[in-house]
Amino acid sequence: MKYKLIKEPDNSLSAIQQILYNRGISLNQIHHYLNTSDLDINSFDGLGIENLKNAAAALVSTIQNKKNMLIVVDSDCDGYTSSAILLNYLYDLFPSFIENNVKYYIHEGKEHGLLDVMNYINEHDFDLIILPDSSSNDYGYHKELYQNGKKIIILDHHEAEYISPYAIIINNQLSDYPNKDFSGAGITWQFCRFLDKLLGSNNSDNYIDLVALGNCGDMMSLKSIETKHIINKGFKNIQNPFFYYMADKNSYSLGDKLTPMGVAFYIVPFINAMQRSGNLEEKELLFKSMLKYEAFKIIPSTKRGCKGQTEKLVEQAVRTAINVKNRQTRAQDAGMELLENKIISDNLLEHKVLLFLLEPGEIDKNIAGLIANKMMAKYQRPCCILTKVEEIEESIILTSNPPQEYKYITYQGSARGCDKVGINNFKDICTETKCIMYAEGHQGAFGLGIKESQINSFIKETDRILKDMSDEPIYYVDYIYNGIDVSSQAILDIASLDDLWGKDMDEPMVAIHDLKINEKMITLMSPDKKPTLKIILPNKVSLIKFNSSQEEYENLCSEGYIAIDVVGRCNQNIWMNYVNAQILIDDYEIISKAKYYF
Repeated sequence: MKYKLIKEPDNSLSAIQQILYNRGISLNQIHHYLNTSDLDINSFDGLGIENLKNAAAALVSTIQNKKNMLIVVDSDCDGYTSSAILLNYLYDLFPSFIENNVKYYIHEGKEHGLLDVMNYINEHDFDLIILPDSSSNDYGYHKELYQNGKKIIILDHHEAEYISPYAIIINNQLSDYPNKDFSGAGITWQFCRFLDKLLGSNNSDNYIDLVALGNCGDMMSLKSIETKHIINKGFKNIQNPFFYYMADKNSYSLGDKLTPMGVAFYIVPFINAMQRSGNLEEKELLFKSMLKYEAFKIIPSTKRGCKGQTEKLVEQAVRTAINVKNRQTRAQDAGMELLENKIISDNLLEHKVLLFLLEPGEIDKNIAGLIANKMMAKYQRPCCILTKVEEIEESIILTSNPPQEYKYITYQGSARGCDKVGINNFKDICTETKCIMYAEGHQGAFGLGIKESQINSFIKETDRILKDMSDEPIYYVDYIYNGIDVSSQAILDIASLDDLWGKDMDEPMVAIHDLKINEKMITLMSPDKKPTLKIILPNKVSLIKFNSSQEEYENLCSEGYIAIDVVGRCNQNIWMNYVNAQILIDDYEIISKAKYYF
């Protein structure tokens, strides 16, 4: 087990000062970071005032003339929240127009942008198409729609090569907007703020909870003052029906307050599971539950044993989301078992990258990225899950009439980097091999395509480039304690900061070196169910390891004393009004055993 201090602790700094300094917040910015306000919300002008005016003019004209409008709902948490913000906002002002002239399109799979929407658009009479959280780079489709007399508004945050001349593009990456770590929900909300100013209304702030959820779902950096402030503000006043009901359902896991990490673990996965494993009817149900004018409609109950009864749409949506998540988990577990067997049969651990080459249908493409995350985390190395695709192109041979078809095999799918072993630029590494067809997406999570003929070269090149990659995870810790010299108050102080942690603001970890324990200090709780190992230090600080076993317990309870190194996260446990400091063990290593304690 390897662990390193992020920075040598400065005894003149408090725990919060040291930890934020370790995460790149300068000492003179810490007070501001901990005390943000609405003054930290950027002006929408940075998105381009002309673009905003043109978008507003196209929207208002469509409404005034009672033309038809389509909103394309992107297939992830940020996409759902972005479209829900816009529809809810417009319904406040123009309910009749929304009910009679607006449709929304939900992708059947996990598609993004316009690719699968074009036929639907061509079959209907839409004058305006709005795409929140997608489509900045769908240049060909923009041109086609423009030539067919359609107006297009893009409310997006994804990078693109240039600004499309055939659509109205509102995008923080393609403008002077200072915050590049703001999701599609944030850009859509800023457009609504502009409409508020234009129309003399004040409704956009009703949807800050959805802005917070969208930014959290898309893992926007909490180093951004604006993003952090919006997330904190939104989580303090949940108004959206689905968000409220889902938070209430998971209240035990979420604790007494919503935090970015809590929402990322107990709200966002249910929305994303719907995109990967839900059918179209289930997806539409969930989206409707985010619309305040749909969520509380009374509909026939689908709850087991309740035939003939009714329930609120939002209640049914929450239950359905939980069922779909469970369905996805079963498919995920089956997929991981398949890949575990491939690791053994194909000797995949001989190479730096876990590269799985699958036949069509072995793993649902919609959950390949999810499984890649799990395998990456378990084996602590970059992971690619690629499925065979047969490509066909016409050969360009002048003497061939008609042109001959040329068939070749590619492998396409999902790739994930591994920050814990220092690989946070895996997309660039794949590109550097010069063996790939494409790598599209974020550095640590992207789509990857490779020709079959280049597979061996890709493996050879990634082995070469990653030759110095650590063979085991490196835990970067904020403090290293020696033996039982662990401050209970310091652990509680760090644990109290749980609402600060998220993307780019990693939860603090601490290490304990050469901790000597004996069997009197160790307990195995719930040994017949989900065993939990508990080590109580002399100062009453508890070390907790979930998912333990009788074997692990007995191994630590040998005669005499055992010295271990421990890495974990700080937690507070409140029981019968008593607050106890805990360290939740992420990893440990036995470094020595002795019959007597010296």
